[in-house]
Amino acid sequence: MKVAVVFLAVVACSYAAEKYTTKYDNIDVDKILKNERLLNNYVNCLLDLGNCTPEGNELKKLLPDALATDCSKCSEKQKTDSEKVIRYLINERPQHWEKLSSKYDPNGEYKVKFQNEADKHGIKL
Repeated sequence: MKVAVVFLAVVACSYAAEKYTTKYDNIDVDKILKNERLLNNYVNCLLDLGNCTPEGNELKKLLPDALATDCSKCSEKQKTDSEKVIRYLINERPQHWEKLSSKYDPNGEYKVKFQNEADKHGIKL
């Protein structure tokens, strides 16, 4: 669950001391989710199966930290976008969700950790 929460939140992030930058917050997440080619490119970037855009590289770099810190450095926009991405991946692209979860949460610790939060948002992990 956390993988997806952070997925979009961090898509628009790069590292800063206490908060991730909002430099990429203007990215149109809906456009990415509706465009199979763009979505596949981001997923492949995260899975080390393809080239990355600058924001994809930032996402890949920050995702482990965001998972470990409960996205505490994320802006509200990044958190909102992350929930949108999680919900979409789980409901519409479960194959992507499974691959990302396998890489970024191989032991299922984040799934367990964020189960209650997912339940609150009506997300079925």
